[in-house]
Amino acid sequence: MPVPDVSAVDTELDATGLNCPMPLLKAKQALNRMQVGEVLRVTATDPGSERDFEVFARQSGHELLSATRNDHRFVYLLRKTA
Repeated sequence: MPVPDVSAVDTELDATGLNCPMPLLKAKQALNRMQVGEVLRVTATDPGSERDFEVFARQSGHELLSATRNDHRFVYLLRKTA
């Protein structure tokens, strides 16, 4: 998955140290406060978040722009849709 320009990030969410389902719940709350088209970057350490964010994006209609893994850190970029 290509990595979008990081300058396009509107909101950052640090969910490191949180276990399932908290990274996803915090991301949902952040997206609810954002405008359509804005980009949320989530940093998490929960390995289950990989599957959670893919499924969430598919079911919610929000666009998962990228999902990267570096050691035990996961970074997700989501674009809010209508």
